[in-house]
Amino acid sequence: MSAPDSDLWNEDLAPTGEAQRTWRWWHYAALWLGMVICVPAYMLASGLIEQGMSAGQAVATVLLGNLIVLVPMLLIGHAGARHGVPYAVLARASFGWKGARIPAVARAVVACGWYGIQTWIGGGALLTLLGVIMGRSLVGAPIPLLGIGVGQLLAFLAFWGIQLLFVTKGLTAVRRLETWTAPIKLVICALMVWWAMDKAGGLGPIFHQPSAFVDGGPKAGQFWSVFVPALTAMVGFWATLALNIPDFTRFAKKQADQILGQAIGLPIPMALLALVSVITTSATVIVFGKAVWDPVQLAGDIGGIAVVIGLLIISLDTVCCNIAANLVGPAYDFSALWPSKITYRLGGWITAGIGVLIMPWKLLETTEGYI
Repeated sequence: MSAPDSDLWNEDLAPTGEAQRTWRWWHYAALWLGMVICVPAYMLASGLIEQGMSAGQAVATVLLGNLIVLVPMLLIGHAGARHGVPYAVLARASFGWKGARIPAVARAVVACGWYGIQTWIGGGALLTLLGVIMGRSLVGAPIPLLGIGVGQLLAFLAFWGIQLLFVTKGLTAVRRLETWTAPIKLVICALMVWWAMDKAGGLGPIFHQPSAFVDGGPKAGQFWSVFVPALTAMVGFWATLALNIPDFTRFAKKQADQILGQAIGLPIPMALLALVSVITTSATVIVFGKAVWDPVQLAGDIGGIAVVIGLLIISLDTVCCNIAANLVGPAYDFSALWPSKITYRLGGWITAGIGVLIMPWKLLETTEGYI
């Protein structure tokens, strides 16, 4: 290989061969189901209740946003399935091999932010789980400048370390993990709805709660000022993954597999998760007198052995979603910056490091800041 080529190519960026094209439509549907049913997506929908939307308004906003983002998802995914290369390589057709580094870095930085947020949430689930087992709070004394407790920091770093183990396993391990855990996540969602209905006295009290935007409500006449940024947030939630979806569709056996799998796996499960989220969050208003939009906090408030099981699932789910949605793409992007020196694995380490440096807990201090 000539010297200039080493700046453009490595084994991780090379087009996929026939032997590597093994993903069928159900693999993509399971991948999306595994990524969609996650704590940040739940919080995004439940945050709309906290912002004043009714249950119906929140679900409709989530569904509309995901139908919008599905269009570029399929179009960009088509190129990945056809040419067998990741997004970082496809971008060279539009920006040139040097210019392609700009969108790759821009997309990678956003993904690093989401990686940090997911890691923080997973660390919170781990800390809550240990607290439930030991019967006391493990948050610890606050650390100056960071603004979080010692226990929170240690749990965050522990969860961060656990995820690094999956960096070396590649996409095959992620696909298998998503496929096997997807049914378990559906069961957990059903149990959450059952709890909400039991505590709230059925779905009637939940869906009859008016939005805060009705006449006489605390946010009367402010619906559009909340809806527009909320819809933008729904689109933006998966927009970065729409860019790097070729990282996954390059392994599709046929073009139809990625199209059908994504069409089934993204909008419908996202709307169903939103329904679960708004039902549960609306029930917390009835039960606790305020909206509890964080499922990890809700699990700690409920207590019991079911919480231990639930938090274990949340922790596992966060690993699945974070690796698939927020590490694969930027790992390829960083590799494309310097192919001869940065492998996919090293790109994953860089992503994980930036995810810590952004201090993701600062982004989750309020629902306004998160959405």
